[in-house]
Amino acid sequence: MSDRRYRNIRSLKYGSIFLFLGLTVLAFILYTNNLADLGTIKVEPLQIKVNVTVPPKHPTTCPKPTTVCSFHSLSPQELSVLNSIKDAIVWPKTPSLPSKLSLNKSSDPAHSTFIILPHDNGESWQVGDQLEVLIKISDFHGRPKSSGGDFLLARLHNPTVRAGVAGRVLDHSNGSYTAVFPLLWEGSAQVEVTLVHSSEAVTVLQKLTQEQPDRAPLEKLCNYTDLHTGEPWFCYKPKKLNCGTRITHAKGGFRRNLRRMEEKLFNSGVNMKVYIPASGPANVTVSTKPKDSPEKVGNVLRTKPSGYYYNGVWRSLDGTTVRQFDTATKMSRCLKGKVLHLYGDSTIRQWFEYLTKTLPGLKMFDLKTPKQNGPFLALDYPNNILVSFRCHGPPIRFSSVPANQLRYIANELDALLGGTNTVVVIGIWSHFSTFPVEVYIRRLLTIRRAVEQLLTRAPGTLVIIRTANPKALSLYEAQTNSDWYSLQHDKVLRAIFKRVKVRLVDAWEMTLAHHLPHNLHPQPPIIQNMIDVVLSHICPQQ
Repeated sequence: MSDRRYRNIRSLKYGSIFLFLGLTVLAFILYTNNLADLGTIKVEPLQIKVNVTVPPKHPTTCPKPTTVCSFHSLSPQELSVLNSIKDAIVWPKTPSLPSKLSLNKSSDPAHSTFIILPHDNGESWQVGDQLEVLIKISDFHGRPKSSGGDFLLARLHNPTVRAGVAGRVLDHSNGSYTAVFPLLWEGSAQVEVTLVHSSEAVTVLQKLTQEQPDRAPLEKLCNYTDLHTGEPWFCYKPKKLNCGTRITHAKGGFRRNLRRMEEKLFNSGVNMKVYIPASGPANVTVSTKPKDSPEKVGNVLRTKPSGYYYNGVWRSLDGTTVRQFDTATKMSRCLKGKVLHLYGDSTIRQWFEYLTKTLPGLKMFDLKTPKQNGPFLALDYPNNILVSFRCHGPPIRFSSVPANQLRYIANELDALLGGTNTVVVIGIWSHFSTFPVEVYIRRLLTIRRAVEQLLTRAPGTLVIIRTANPKALSLYEAQTNSDWYSLQHDKVLRAIFKRVKVRLVDAWEMTLAHHLPHNLHPQPPIIQNMIDVVLSHICPQQ
C-alpha cells in the first residue's frame, strides 16, 4: 500500500465527517421512532478510529517476530475443518504442463463433439425422462484426449417457449464426459455444451491459487487483524507513517504470473467459453407424459437441478413455490413492515439497486457515501420498509473504500437484533478469486458462526444466501475471476451452509439456464427472477 494512501489523518475534514454521522443517526432515529411494527433497531455508531495494529488472534499466525506473516494462515482447528471442506471441491486430475507447452496438444472445442444418447428401449422422449449426452474432447490436431479435467457447462433450452435448465456434467477422466438433463417441458429441447476451460487451463488456474502471495518480514507489515472475528489482514508498512494513519483501502495492481504460451490457453472464441458442436442432432422432441405414467422427476433421475425456466419465469424444483411479484404493489405488500439487510459484493448491491428502482415508495437516504461501495439506506415510510446495503470486508476490489467502512459481515450480524420482521441477505464470492481458497473458507466459517448465533437468539430471522454465477471471460477475467474459481467457491459455500437453516438463491443455475449472455452482473430479467425467489421466501404462499 503506497504512502499516498497513508495521508495524515489530520487532513480529514471533520465537519464533513460529523455531518455524515449526524445524517446517518438522524435517519435511523426517525425510522425507529415511527416504525413500531419493526421493534427496536440496534444502532451501531460508525467508527472513526482505525488504530487496529494488534497481535494476531491465533498464535499460529505469527508465532515469532522473525517468522513471515501470511493473511491466510490457519489455526489447527480451522485446518481440520478446511481439509474436510476441500474434499467437496476436489477436481479431476489435470495434465501437468511441460516447460515447452504446445497449444496443439490442449483441448480444442472445434475438434470436440457431443452426441445425444438414445432413449432406453428405443422409446420416445417424454416429460420426466432423463436425457444423456456423451461429450468427447480432442486436441487441436483432432486427436482424442485421454485425460479429464476440462471445465464444461451444459444447458438444455427451447428459445420458442423461453425454457432452459442447467445440466450436470460427469467427468470420466479419459477425455469423455456425460451431460445429464431432466426433460421438463413439452416440445423441442436443444442441447448446448460449452468448453469454459481446457484441462490445461485448469492446471494453470490451480497453480495460480496455490502460489503463495507476497510475504514480508513482520517488521515490514501493518497488522489489521479484526479483533472480534480474528480475520487476519496485513498491508505493507509505509516508509514514513505508522500503521494507525490508514485512511482508505484500495485495490492494488495484479501481477500476471503466466508464461507466454500459458496465456494462449485463455483465448476467447478459440478455447475459452466456446460451444462444442454436435456430431448428430442437437435436439429431441418431448411429448407429454401419459396420465397413468409414474412420476419421474426427482425420483429416478440421477440429477435434479434447483429449478428451470419456462416462459422466462423461474420454476423451482427444491420445494419452494416461486410467486410472481410483477408489480410494485405486490412487492410493497410483501415487504411491508420488514427490514432487509443486504451484505456482500456488487452482485448484492445490484439487488438493492433493483428494489429502489422498482419500488417508487422506497427512497434512498443520501448518506454521502461512494456509489460503488456504500453503505446505502432506503426507506419506505408509509409501508414501514427499510432496506440497507453494506459491502463485505477485505479482500474487496472496489477502487477505494474508507478504512472505517470495512466491516466484516460476521460483526454486522452479531450486532443485529433479528426477529420475524428481519431479513438478512448475504452474497460474498467474487472478490476472493485471486486468493487461496483457504481465505474464502475461513471467511464463510466465520459468517456461519454468526448466522447460527443470530438464528439461536432470534429464530424468526430469515437468512438468504446468494450463490456465485458464471460471467463473461477475458484473459484478465480468467486470471482474476474465472468461472472455475466461482464454481469452486459455489461448492464451498453449499458445503459450509448445508446444515444451517438458510435459504439459497441459486444464482449459478439461474444464470446458466437463461438464454441471456453470462455477465458478472446478470441482466434485469434474471435479477427479476432472483428477486421473485427472495420475496417468495419472505412471503411464502399460504
